Amino acid sequence: MSNQVLVKKAADLLALHRPGNPGVLPTVWDVWSAKTVVAAGFGAVTVGSHPVADSLGKPDGEGMSFDDLLTRVAQITAAVDVPVSVDIESGYGESPTRLIEGLLSAGAVGFNLEDTVHSDGDRLRTPQEHAALVGELRAAADAAGVHVVINARTDLFIRGIGDESDRVQRGIERLTLAAQAGADSLFPAGLADPEGLATLVKAVPLPVSVTVPPDAELAALTAL
Repeated sequence: MSNQVLVKKAADLLALHRPGNPGVLPTVWDVWSAKTVVAAGFGAVTVGSHPVADSLGKPDGEGMSFDDLLTRVAQITAAVDVPVSVDIESGYGESPTRLIEGLLSAGAVGFNLEDTVHSDGDRLRTPQEHAALVGELRAAADAAGVHVVINARTDLFIRGIGDESDRVQRGIERLTLAAQAGADSLFPAGLADPEGLATLVKAVPLPVSVTVPPDAELAALTAL
């Protein structure tokens, strides 16, 4: 896939980040699922690490390799003509340059990066460490000439880390650093409380990505 095509797809993916009018990216894991949702009218898809790993008979949490994931992503991008984003978990221990080059070579133009480090006892990166990695990935994408869309995720909520009373504020601080480092959207995974989500959405400087049931009232929260 040429750089010109990748640049266009990346721009199309970024344009779906519309606060107040959320874009919806269904999760896919193979060519069949990708073709099915595109035929239903969706304009972009995200490749989920968990279903891809399951389809390969391997555990989630980086039980498959980055090359395993790229092989499946390349099959999907060859089959559907929409922007494709990828859940790269915590980065599979790969360098930022390798991650960006691998994704672009497979035809992907966006990714989700979480702050749980599966290869290091599932520890949580510090806010500064996670932001630094986001910055390195943005620099690698800039060097490649494609504005790859970075969705920076925190697992504070889904893992219930620390005192619940200040968890939203800690999430805001963590995701704001990622935004300042070059992320395009922010993902407080597992934050389902409408009041907490609304507080976070209002406080951070970028669109917010969430995983929710089909009937969720997201537009009212100006989330993406």
